[in-house]
Amino acid sequence: MKIATFFLIGLLGLLAFCQTSPKKMKADLVLLDGLVWTGEEAPRWAQAVAVKDGEVVGVGSNDQISQFISSTTQVVQLEGQLLLPGFIDSHTHFLDGGFYLAQVQLEGVTTKEEFIQRIETKAKELSPGEWILGGNWDHHDLIPPQLPRKEWIDAVTPHHPVCVFRHDGHMALVNSLALKKAGISRETPTPPGGEIIKDKTGEPTGILKDAAINLVTKIIPEPGIKEKLAAARRALAEARRCGLTSIHDMSGLDAFYTYQRLLEKGELTARLTLYPPLRLIDSPSELEKARSQSDPFLKIGGLKGFADGSLGSATALFFEPYLDRPDFCGLLAEDMLPEGTMLRRLIQAEKGNWQVAIHAIGDRANHLILNMFQEITERYGFRERRWRIEHAQHLKPEDIPRFGKLRIIASVQPYHLYDDGCWAETKIGQERCRTTYAFRSLLDSGAHLAAGSDWTVAPLNPLTGIYAAVTRHTADGRHPGGWIPEEKISVEEAVRAYTWGGAWAEFAEDKKGTIRPGKYADLVVLDRNIFEIPPEEIKEAKVVLVVVAGRIVYSSQKKD
Repeated sequence: MKIATFFLIGLLGLLAFCQTSPKKMKADLVLLDGLVWTGEEAPRWAQAVAVKDGEVVGVGSNDQISQFISSTTQVVQLEGQLLLPGFIDSHTHFLDGGFYLAQVQLEGVTTKEEFIQRIETKAKELSPGEWILGGNWDHHDLIPPQLPRKEWIDAVTPHHPVCVFRHDGHMALVNSLALKKAGISRETPTPPGGEIIKDKTGEPTGILKDAAINLVTKIIPEPGIKEKLAAARRALAEARRCGLTSIHDMSGLDAFYTYQRLLEKGELTARLTLYPPLRLIDSPSELEKARSQSDPFLKIGGLKGFADGSLGSATALFFEPYLDRPDFCGLLAEDMLPEGTMLRRLIQAEKGNWQVAIHAIGDRANHLILNMFQEITERYGFRERRWRIEHAQHLKPEDIPRFGKLRIIASVQPYHLYDDGCWAETKIGQERCRTTYAFRSLLDSGAHLAAGSDWTVAPLNPLTGIYAAVTRHTADGRHPGGWIPEEKISVEEAVRAYTWGGAWAEFAEDKKGTIRPGKYADLVVLDRNIFEIPPEEIKEAKVVLVVVAGRIVYSSQKKD
């Protein structure tokens, strides 16, 4: 820690300390002798924090905060470790992630043989007729890169229908049994917003994209409430280990009611904000009912829609064609079809005072959504909508300033560039990649960044995202100075995107995202100072302690 900061702790800490008098209040929890980054303008740094009734009541020096201690106060000595506001993941598929932890995992598979072996192993664990689900495969990792086919897995899954997703969720491999159950054959037409990949003879290969995947997923049996609760508990345990105290979940109302059961049992160890599908606004009574049941630990934050697919699945929508598919520019998502559907729903959202979060990856998809957001603003006037574009991944240079001008939140997932940077230029070329994951340019435009993982598409751990945003390294090691290095952001900017940025994106910046008296005592302790270590070491940092609502919910010294 810089010497000047030590002096500032004593001088600036008095400001926060004086907001609450320790003579009138004794704390439930005190964290002493730490390196506290508050996220506030002043004091930016402190040494200790006092907590009572789930909120921060004091921030200052050890001497100042020690006055909050009584015989009943739990005191934790941080021994110089870094204390931050609790991390906020602004984009997950959280309940799905809990299910995934118990499903077949194909992440990192590099050979056809290993792909088949993992499917076969899972088949042997299940009873005949049970679906094999999960996946998280990436065909770019295979040597050589290639799309898997149903023939790879048919022989080892004669009694198990299979639906395993590419890691972005926009492409899936299904086996012949699943195709048969879904009624998909060579005669089946591709549905709008999707694609059924067929070989030269017209036979389905087993690869389905976007809306075509729904032909299979709609026949997969719905898990029971016990399975949903178990998945939610697994996901929460993973979140604790990652230092997450708040999570934005792009899930439906079934997930909301699952979490509600855990809330009633006192088992929620992170605050959950859900973004159910935008299409539900066509019959909004159930949405309104759920929104009325808001709780500090569980609420409906807004509605999630889709404009296009993904780059890796070649379904992201661009102005220009893919280099490896010169007759194809991507797909409009189902939410955009027929033409006018998305704008109609956005108008309904505006009239119902709903926040919206729209998935847009390709430059044309982002452009179309920005146009619609601008039309809503021009038609109904400016207000603090805090509408969001999820991913905001590939942008036309002229569209970047529109985020700041229209006050649109760029909800980004930095770790994606770690993967995509290995092969994105083969899809759209070097020049079009110049404004890919344009975090620096977006911040400079005045946009708010809210950072997340897109788990299970990428690791849930925020430290991997901070590492990616700061270094812009890629998995293949080909960019030691960073892929598109001019778009790097600082460690502080990245941490802010995972704390205050997430709070802002859910209208909660008055209660979380920074450390000051009156805010929730949602805190995370790391084993090293990520502001000063070499940036490439950030991903090695470990979570030591997690506090949610003033309660220690995770300690690396104890089994979770």
